[in-house]
Amino acid sequence: MHRRRKIIGYLVALMAALAQAGAQAVPVTAATPGDAPDMRPPVYRGKGFDTCQAPPLTTLSAWGGTSAYGAVGVYYGGRARACPNQRYLSHRWVYKRQVYVGSQSPCVRASSKRGYPIGDYPEDQGIDEGRDAVRSAAALGIAAGSPLYLDMEAYDYGDEECGGLTLDYIRSWNATVSRLGYMPGLYSSAESGVRHMELARRDGLSDLPEVLWFARWKVPASPDHERVLPSGAWQPHRRIHQYAGNVTETYGGRKLTIDRNAIDAPVAIIH
Repeated sequence: MHRRRKIIGYLVALMAALAQAGAQAVPVTAATPGDAPDMRPPVYRGKGFDTCQAPPLTTLSAWGGTSAYGAVGVYYGGRARACPNQRYLSHRWVYKRQVYVGSQSPCVRASSKRGYPIGDYPEDQGIDEGRDAVRSAAALGIAAGSPLYLDMEAYDYGDEECGGLTLDYIRSWNATVSRLGYMPGLYSSAESGVRHMELARRDGLSDLPEVLWFARWKVPASPDHERVLPSGAWQPHRRIHQYAGNVTETYGGRKLTIDRNAIDAPVAIIH
């Protein structure tokens, strides 16, 4: 959705099931050994969309009954989100279905995203923003165990200083979110942030995201077939593929501009 000039720092994305999910929505239990039953988020497999502005519940109901989409993500907080005035976003909205926002890599490629850089103390910043992400999620009724996604727009991970600083921030954010009882995930371009995470995994680093949400447009929709990721990495049920963006669709007489996602990943637990 860069054409709408979203200024995104970190995105805590909650992909929550619509009331009347389409036929492609297949419920799966997320099996993570050692998890307490009430801390285990459900896994959603099927189509979803994300959008900057939370639509009214009437629009979600119309889409839920007539579209193939079974999950939705919107921005619900953060200092750098492009849609700060969320008229329809409330605990009641989140309870029906449900995304968050904050800091970008200093070597982010898009000039419009450079206003909220990670500073000189990335670990401390990661801790502060991880705490903020969890507080904001909890205030909307998003329970512990739910996935929270950090949005890191495309950056030059090959720049040794900047790439290292960005990775320090991401790992600190992940560790904080995990320590506070939530599941850390990452949204980024397949060729930048996601490739960077795979290199870090190969190096044996800890505190990496548990779920990857990768953007690669104009290719067939598939969470399982991403060329920068080995087939066994971030599996099972730990991937989301954003395969198209800035498309306008209408269902039940209600129009939205969205990004399209193919999902095989945990979704939120709502109080």
